[in-house]
Amino acid sequence: MPETDASARSETTGDGLEARIASARALASRARSAFRTARNSRLIVLVDGRSGTGKTTLGNALSGELDATLVHLDDIYPGWDGLQEAADAVVRDVLGVPAGYRRWDWTRSEPAEWVPVDASAPLVIEGCGALSRASAPLATFRVWLTADEGERRRRALDRDGEAFARQWERWARQEEAFIAAEAPQTLADEVLRSEEDYAQPSSCSRSSSMP
Repeated sequence: MPETDASARSETTGDGLEARIASARALASRARSAFRTARNSRLIVLVDGRSGTGKTTLGNALSGELDATLVHLDDIYPGWDGLQEAADAVVRDVLGVPAGYRRWDWTRSEPAEWVPVDASAPLVIEGCGALSRASAPLATFRVWLTADEGERRRRALDRDGEAFARQWERWARQEEAFIAAEAPQTLADEVLRSEEDYAQPSSCSRSSSMP
């Protein structure tokens, strides 16, 4: 059962906060530089990686640095088998016309309201499935996060507990299929090991029913 909507999550202070802020500022600066030389009409940043790599933490930080709208794919996945469908929705809906997405109600396990996205404002999209062969050309700056599997699993289960433990393998198979098909790490402008380059993710208020 969800504890909060993904859009309501907030970072908390903790070890490595200064390193996280500095890293986010550096990435935001790179994104702005890329935007100045790109042909894109708006600044769009994609943050991708497997579960437990710190996507939400980095997405929150970048959206603050860039004064950007933040879209969490946790709000879009249509259930535990919905990774590919959310990846398609990034291109079709979030970056489409009209810009927006159909929110998934994790409590009821059904589609909810349409959420509009300002098509003129800077945008950060975070979540596994954000960076694909179709979305990459539409973005200004692309980040792929990685971490050791044991560390990823520890973080994810510390965050979401038994709810995610029961779904870990199910979700991991979808991540693996997506990576095999799209090779998102090869599309990224920046590949970061979150326990080194970006430090460890801070605690976030996350839904226990979301990957």
